Amino acid sequence: MDEDLREIASLRETLNAAGDAYYLRDDPIMGDPEYDAAMRRLRELEAAHPELDDADSPTRRVGGAAAFSPVAHAVPLQSLQDIFSFDELGEFLERCARDGGLDKPPVCCVEPKIDGLSVALTYENGVFRQGATRGDSVTGEDVTHNLVTVKNLPKTLRGAPDRLVVRGEGYMPRAAFEALNEQRESDGQPLFANPRNAAAGSLRQLDARVAAGRGLLLSVFNIQDMSGRLPDTHHESFDWMERWGLPVNRRAVLCGREAIAAEIQRLGGERGAVPFDMDGAVVKVDDLALRLRLGSTSKCPRWAVAYKYPPDQKTTMLLDILIQVGRTGVLTPKALLEPVRLAGTSVRYATLHNEDFIREKDIRVGDAVLVRKAGDIIPEVVGVVPPPKDADAPRGEEYAFPAECPACGGAVSREAGEAARRCVNLSCPAQRLRGLIHFCSRDAMDIEGLGPAN
Repeated sequence: MDEDLREIASLRETLNAAGDAYYLRDDPIMGDPEYDAAMRRLRELEAAHPELDDADSPTRRVGGAAAFSPVAHAVPLQSLQDIFSFDELGEFLERCARDGGLDKPPVCCVEPKIDGLSVALTYENGVFRQGATRGDSVTGEDVTHNLVTVKNLPKTLRGAPDRLVVRGEGYMPRAAFEALNEQRESDGQPLFANPRNAAAGSLRQLDARVAAGRGLLLSVFNIQDMSGRLPDTHHESFDWMERWGLPVNRRAVLCGREAIAAEIQRLGGERGAVPFDMDGAVVKVDDLALRLRLGSTSKCPRWAVAYKYPPDQKTTMLLDILIQVGRTGVLTPKALLEPVRLAGTSVRYATLHNEDFIREKDIRVGDAVLVRKAGDIIPEVVGVVPPPKDADAPRGEEYAFPAECPACGGAVSREAGEAARRCVNLSCPAQRLRGLIHFCSRDAMDIEGLGPAN
């Protein structure tokens, strides 16, 4: 009992810190698989100890508090319960049938789970009036000034009801994300970990010009509230929203019990081919009257789940460790790999984070390493794959971080408490080049037509 108490307290503290980092600072400190595993373990422990129920537990609430002007949602923007196996999918469908008074599982819509920032859009008399983030599901943040810069957000609708609130996902396409990170790398700025993080950071900027230059898009997937008669089914609501002029994702497919798992697998096979980051498939009961009977918990609807795909990771050879010098002099290690295909693209380079990561994982040139795409986008080395027990070949030498700048030969220093080493030579050609690129960039002097290639 004492061990369970300590573990519950530790998990709540860890998950609350991770939630604040993700929802309030747009700077995740835990990967999705680690967060999901911790959340599942906490749910198991809380189920075993109902006497320890706490309304402030991360299993009972969504996200962080509002940082911009608060917006009260007419209908809560709840999160979805995550599932990770087809056994759990079967349990969800049987539960819907039992609780809904049906003799068989209901027909469902299966649609891609676009990984971005959830928003509510309000239209009055067909005119866009306000956009807000999910926030804690009850109260969000007013980000109207940024949403109006999103190029596929319609400012007016055709034939829409007098009042309409829809829910959608603000996201950054892969091409825009890669271009943004290339620019940030040239400027010596930290890279965004994934398009979700980049989209969230863009939509929560005080200066709308930042969001306008990020290539954001919207995909609308639900009617939250409206005047007049509601549609009878979820797939009918897609037809209505598309007719009004809203950008909907037409990859949603209506499925019976037997077809749902196959559609989830089919969508999973498209992950590398679609132009956006997709971390799962959403399964929703199609009949809206049945949804009302099934209801919701304080955090999640009982009529929908999100099937989460496992991260794609492969083993390949580490051919070399390269050092890149950024605009501020930071020396960043990068892995040169034997090319390997991950999430639909060929990967030859991957991040090694910093000197401490290389030392902690004991990564050496010539090792077989496990590589994955963080957030399905940025390739990263996870660690070393142990050689077979009967392997006789010796490993390479332990990697030594350079004591001199590889670009100028100048001195390199590491301040106490910092993870990075820096070149201290202000005349370093690598720093000067990246400084010039930054000077000309959109975030600085915004000199049109003058980019890194020039």
